[in-house]
Amino acid sequence: MSTALPLEAQILERPLHVVMLLYPEVEILDFAGPYEVLSVATRVALRDRICSHAPFTVTTVAARRELVSARYELRVQPDADFSDDLPCDILLVPGGVIDQPMADPATLEWVRRMADKTTLLTSVCSGALILAKAGLLDGQRVTTHWADIEELRHDYPALDVVEDIPYVDAGALVTSAGISAGIDMTLHLVARLLGAEAGRTTARQMQYEWQDVAAA
Repeated sequence: MSTALPLEAQILERPLHVVMLLYPEVEILDFAGPYEVLSVATRVALRDRICSHAPFTVTTVAARRELVSARYELRVQPDADFSDDLPCDILLVPGGVIDQPMADPATLEWVRRMADKTTLLTSVCSGALILAKAGLLDGQRVTTHWADIEELRHDYPALDVVEDIPYVDAGALVTSAGISAGIDMTLHLVARLLGAEAGRTTARQMQYEWQDVAAA
């Protein structure tokens, strides 16, 4: 991962580039929840003059630049594909039915390549299993959806897998539990990068009950 200046400093100077992976059967709220948080946080930051510019830009990426069928056949149009050379400050890997990305060398290689250039690596739900399969979590403290905890522990014994917590902030790596926990995690990232008040204001604007309970 990148060793550039802390994102907390960079975000005051320029927008941070957030890249979200899409793939067949991706869980809708795993990417749409964080996307909404970043959208609302941007409005809050501009309205409250926390930044003079939009703090986040979000790019969705899939293997090909064509419609992706998410869970329950929601069609999503990605912004870019694996061949695009994208700036990436924050990489978000969502969960869902992960059979396809776990078995696809091109997806795993893209995740490794993006992780190597990003400053902050994040996952939602079973997205942690994708990161683990890509070899990016060894020795890290992580979490995932409650239904995937035992699989993650069994298949990747080098990990410190914790449960019953919405997200784990390990500095350059932040992982969340299942589905709606991705919203909690992204609100935590907003608070971390833009300040605690920005996180609280974003949650209130969304009418979302939230308390920052990150595990260090």
